[in-house]
Amino acid sequence: MLPRLLLDAHIVVRWLTDSRKLSREQTRVLESAVRRTEPIALSAISLLEIAVIGSAGRLGLKVALEELFEDLQSPVFQILPLTCEVAAEVVLLGNLRDPADRVIVATARIERLRLVTSDRRIIESKLVAVVV
Repeated sequence: MLPRLLLDAHIVVRWLTDSRKLSREQTRVLESAVRRTEPIALSAISLLEIAVIGSAGRLGLKVALEELFEDLQSPVFQILPLTCEVAAEVVLLGNLRDPADRVIVATARIERLRLVTSDRRIIESKLVAVVV
């Protein structure tokens, strides 16, 4: 089964550490995917983003970073690589400044996935279908 959802870094951290911070719709789609045993996609760039932000203490993690990465190795998650096709798509996303956001949005567009995010800049860009 192929994934239909891609999570941004903050959503995956919230889901794994404090799911009460997710919106009702985000919780609904994630629980529905798990019930269907549908894999949930995560861009490889999000691993780097979680590591950098988490090590700087800016994620407010309630668990060790290593524990979070262990959770991400579950069959629930499918890590999508940064491909040449995704990199080429990034060039078209000039109105997003953050390079990681550009890769995540480009991955969602190339893979035709709905992006689960709370990032206002991504939502307002209307570059990709989102679950907010």
